[in-house]
Amino acid sequence: MNAMSGIKNGNGETLDVSFQGGTRLDAIVILGHGVTGNKDRPLLKAIAKGLAAKGWPCLRFSFSGNGDSEGNFEDSTITKEMEDLAAVMKTVPQEKRIAYVGHSMGAAVGVLTANKRMSLQTLVSLAGMVRTADFLDREFGDVVPGEGNMWDEEGCSLSTTFANDMRHIGDVLDEAAEVVQPWLFIHGADDDVVPVADSRDAFAVAKCEKRLIEIPGEGHSFSEESYQQIINAIDSWLKQSFG
Repeated sequence: MNAMSGIKNGNGETLDVSFQGGTRLDAIVILGHGVTGNKDRPLLKAIAKGLAAKGWPCLRFSFSGNGDSEGNFEDSTITKEMEDLAAVMKTVPQEKRIAYVGHSMGAAVGVLTANKRMSLQTLVSLAGMVRTADFLDREFGDVVPGEGNMWDEEGCSLSTTFANDMRHIGDVLDEAAEVVQPWLFIHGADDDVVPVADSRDAFAVAKCEKRLIEIPGEGHSFSEESYQQIINAIDSWLKQSFG
C-alpha cells in the first residue's frame, strides 16, 4: 500500500493520501472530504482510525487542489473530484471490495461515481450534499465568482469553474434514484450548511438497500461526541454489506 503515496489523477497531479491498515484483506474503505477540506479533517481521521481498529483498512485522500495534493484549488469541482476518486480506486487490487465514505460535497462525488463504477460496492454519505445549486446560492450567494473567497477563507477563492459546475449539476436526485449499491446516510439534525432535508430527499428516491441515521444536535462537521456512533454505524453497515 505504500505505492499509494504516488497516486496521480488524469492530469498528472499527485494526490496526498494516508493509509491505515486493518485485518480485513478483502476490502478497503476510501474516505473523501468536503468543500475547502482535506484528508486530515478531524472527522475523517477519527473514522479511519476507528474503522481500522475494527479491521477495515482505510485510505484517506485530499482531492486535487486541496490539502497537500497537487493542483489548483480554483479547479476543484465535483466533476474533477470524480476523476480523482476514480484514480484512487484504480490503484485498489481487483479482489478487494471498495466502500466509499464521503462527507458533504465528497458525498455528492460518491453518488455520481457509484452510478458509473460498479467497483464501488458500498456507499456512505455523511452530511451529504444533494442540491448543489441551492448550496451555492445559500452559502456563497453574496460572493462574486472570481473575486471573493468561500466563507472568507484565504486561499479558497470561489471560482467561476466551481460555480458553473455546481449549477450544471443542479442536484444529484436523479442519480440517487439509480444507485444500486447499499447506501448508508448519516446526517446531523442541526446541520446549517447542508440541511438534513438533502439526505431525506435522496433517501426517499433511492431504490437500493438503504438506511438513514439522523443524529440530534449535530451540525455539518459533527462533534467528537458523535464520532463513535458514526464509526459504529459504518462498521455495522460494512459488515452487513460485505459480510
